[in-house]
Amino acid sequence: MHNQMTFPPPVAATAGNPDPAAPLVVLLHGRGSHEQEILSLAGHLPAGPAYAAVRAPIGEGGGYAWFANRGVGRPVAASLRAAMDWFRSWLDEVAPAGRPVALVGFSGGAAFAGGLLLDDPARYAGAAILYGTLPFDAGVPTTPGRLAGVPVFVAQGEHDTVIPRELLDRTWAYLRGESGAAATARRDPVGHQIAPPALTGLTDWLRERLPA
Repeated sequence: MHNQMTFPPPVAATAGNPDPAAPLVVLLHGRGSHEQEILSLAGHLPAGPAYAAVRAPIGEGGGYAWFANRGVGRPVAASLRAAMDWFRSWLDEVAPAGRPVALVGFSGGAAFAGGLLLDDPARYAGAAILYGTLPFDAGVPTTPGRLAGVPVFVAQGEHDTVIPRELLDRTWAYLRGESGAAATARRDPVGHQIAPPALTGLTDWLRERLPA
């Protein structure tokens, strides 16, 4: 079992606005990927914010993962907790209170972003859950009203066969319903990859959430 003590120091790749007070968008990559891969998204997103792509702390398959899994999209609670605490130590240093932070997670990074948001909804200006599930039954609250008024952007692929459909459907229903989130949600006829119209939608959503 990983605990925070065994995690390496955070590695983050940055892009966009170099001003340390600029709104920060944290990009969270998928399982088996790495920070440089998702940092390429920043070039397609609004110019005003700073972007930081963080490398997940657990080595996996030539890349990195945010947590140990009980199955696809089903984090081990203790592993998720340890990684969230590790991440928060990094975040609270680079973005002290008052600096707006939005999370953008893809696949495994979407589950991690969802975990962070559910763990402390007031900390974030919003979160984008891209082609992934929330971490249900993994130690973070998914109670009714948990995300009341919190801006959430959800994008899913109608033909996604990587994330179990029941988890995609449960995420869709919770974020658009009982969570109370201010959800912007779209499904596109793609598999497990970012559809161009979803990227456009994400850009517009970030622009509204984090005005320059």
